[in-house]
Amino acid sequence: MQSQTTKLSFREKVGYAVGDTASNLFFQTFMLFLMYFYTDVFGLPAAAVGTMFLVTRIWDAVNDPIMGMIADRTNSRWGKFRPYLLWGAIPFGIMGVLTFTTPNLSVSGKLIYAYVTYTCMMMAYTAVNVPYSALMGVITPDSMERTQISSFRFVAAFVGGVIVQASTMSMVRYFGRGNEAVGWRSAMTVLSVLAVLLFVVTFASTKERVHPPKGQKSNFRQDLKDLFTNVPWVLIAGATVFQLIYIVTRNSSIMYYFKYYVQDQQLVVFGKAIHLPFDTFASSFMLTGTGATIVGAVLASWFAKKLDKRNTYAGFLALSALLCTLYYFIRPNQVVLIYLVNILLSFLLGPVSVLQWAMYTDTADYGEWKKGRRATGLVMSASLFALKLGLTIGGAISGWILGYYGFVANQPQTAQTLHGIKMLMSFYPAIAGFIGAGLMMFYPLTNRMMKQIEQELMERRLRAGEPAEV
Repeated sequence: MQSQTTKLSFREKVGYAVGDTASNLFFQTFMLFLMYFYTDVFGLPAAAVGTMFLVTRIWDAVNDPIMGMIADRTNSRWGKFRPYLLWGAIPFGIMGVLTFTTPNLSVSGKLIYAYVTYTCMMMAYTAVNVPYSALMGVITPDSMERTQISSFRFVAAFVGGVIVQASTMSMVRYFGRGNEAVGWRSAMTVLSVLAVLLFVVTFASTKERVHPPKGQKSNFRQDLKDLFTNVPWVLIAGATVFQLIYIVTRNSSIMYYFKYYVQDQQLVVFGKAIHLPFDTFASSFMLTGTGATIVGAVLASWFAKKLDKRNTYAGFLALSALLCTLYYFIRPNQVVLIYLVNILLSFLLGPVSVLQWAMYTDTADYGEWKKGRRATGLVMSASLFALKLGLTIGGAISGWILGYYGFVANQPQTAQTLHGIKMLMSFYPAIAGFIGAGLMMFYPLTNRMMKQIEQELMERRLRAGEPAEV
């Protein structure tokens, strides 16, 4: 009989991880640039875009639990979750290109096109990303091993973020030659091809090892009841919503903050002044932040062992939110401070993102331990529902706040509008971060409790004549 603590190979960890590089090529592009693309390139009103994000993302979030329950009931020679990485990759890539295509339509026609393409894009994202997330819960039964896998995953995700932040605007300029619409479509084509290839690598590199208990029978209603009575899941899902509101509202404001408030600046290095156009400044700001996040993600397992997962998540999220408030007070010419605060803030968010998904897989173990039934796909898909709900609210808030403060694209902004942009970069997201951190203080699954749950689940499987690992 194999031990439950059998370690995964480095190859499989990396193979799994690059799937999140693929996802993040799109996710980061949407978070950082989609609002800007819709308002300043496609020509849609900011408030209309905010409403569109709310409507389409609510629909998208509803699809996640449905996809999770479908995946839980899938049986194929490749497993429950891996087949969707293969089947869904190409539609995922095609919809990415169409989302960043700009047909010559009236404003109403453009808005309808945006609704249709973005909705289809996020449905394709769901069909691939829900099974991908669930896969982490079944490639090993070891909680700390899953934390390591989550670290690999998020380093790979942040690599995707680096690719987006370092290359997107350069590709737009290179392919567009002054035509931003052409540049965005071409840049997204490059990112889409890369994403498809990486999903295929993940499919080919991984194996499903944890299976539901023999004879497990449940229906959709029972699965949902188990989920919503899983207190640890409810708490981390709530924290996820507010964490994403925090991240999305802040990230959505970056381009506006630099274009209209910070503008072009000079950075003095060793007595030499370096000119920083606002878009170069914004790109380097995001890139250095992502580098700091990667460092934090690499250290997530160490922090989790020393401080406990819960304490690391809650404490680091609260500290990062506190740092976020400083952007209201920083002056445009304080270039070094703009970079430094972002580096510290981003470092703190690295372990938060890693531990979030490791803790979700822990709640799947908790559900099996408590109820005798396992629904990894539903747990992880409903977790994506929480993530997308935060994404939805954050995106909508960003558009509404810009509209409320009188934002008009590509025009000099009033003092009131600049105040709103600064608030959107600082206090508004920080409030959500503090709420998320507060919720996690009630999360009960400490490292010690997870060791007890793992041991009891292993003993149950052995008594049932099942291998601890297949």
